[in-house]
Amino acid sequence: MYLTKTVSLCILVVAIPTSYAQQGRGGRGGIPAGQSPAAVRPPATKTPQSYPAGQIQAGESRFAAQCGFCHGRDAQGGESGPDLTHSTLVAEDTRGDKIGPTIRSGRPEKGMPAFNLPDGDVAAIVAFIHDAKTKAEAESGGRRGVDVDDLQTGSIEAGKRYFNGSGGCAKCHSIAGSFATISTRFQGLALLQRMLYPTSGRGPGAAPVPPTITVTTAKGQQVTGKLAYRDEFTITLIDSAGWNRSWPIGTVKIDGEDPLRAHAELLGKYSDQDIHDVFAYLQTLK
Repeated sequence: MYLTKTVSLCILVVAIPTSYAQQGRGGRGGIPAGQSPAAVRPPATKTPQSYPAGQIQAGESRFAAQCGFCHGRDAQGGESGPDLTHSTLVAEDTRGDKIGPTIRSGRPEKGMPAFNLPDGDVAAIVAFIHDAKTKAEAESGGRRGVDVDDLQTGSIEAGKRYFNGSGGCAKCHSIAGSFATISTRFQGLALLQRMLYPTSGRGPGAAPVPPTITVTTAKGQQVTGKLAYRDEFTITLIDSAGWNRSWPIGTVKIDGEDPLRAHAELLGKYSDQDIHDVFAYLQTLK
């Protein structure tokens, strides 16, 4: 179980190039016209460093549990968190001398809580971030952004059949009412992200309304709080004291209203073709 203090949204807000940070992920800033921010080359690492494969692997699992829901599992950015491989703080870090204090102290003014993690976990996360950055630097031309055309490989009819049939989507989502126009509010990658990792907001534009759930561990400990995040691997809630608590899904029992459960379970069942078919169908709902 992982335990962290939640200030608001968990974002490791590190120093990223000004032109990239001014307008957030997807902002244009000083980026050349027609070029995606994701295609900009990451800043060079000032002190090249390597880490044992085992430490990197351990760091990958720790990072996924604590940071992946903001920064993406590859550290290259999520829906709300910046791309750490493009961070100047990471580029200037030497074996955790800058990343470590940021993890431990947090940046409350930016919505990032302090993480009280063992030294070994912090070191492993540092190793994983640097390994991800090294890989990003090695990519010719930088990381390419996602164009809508890249996503257009699905069948509308197959997606409709899946939505109304084996996928079970229609049991919760009626194409009447607000859902009938979902593609007017979300387009391209944003629509795909909403489909795979939805929030618990009630209706278009609504602020998230986290449900209350109870997690029971293998040892019988029960923790009740507001659902903060769930995917096919991890569930996170915020307890009554404001602590962010995470567990691997397979190790706990979960009780209470969880509107994200069906989506989390589908992540382990979708084929790649299913995802693109349903996405193609959702784009017709205008």
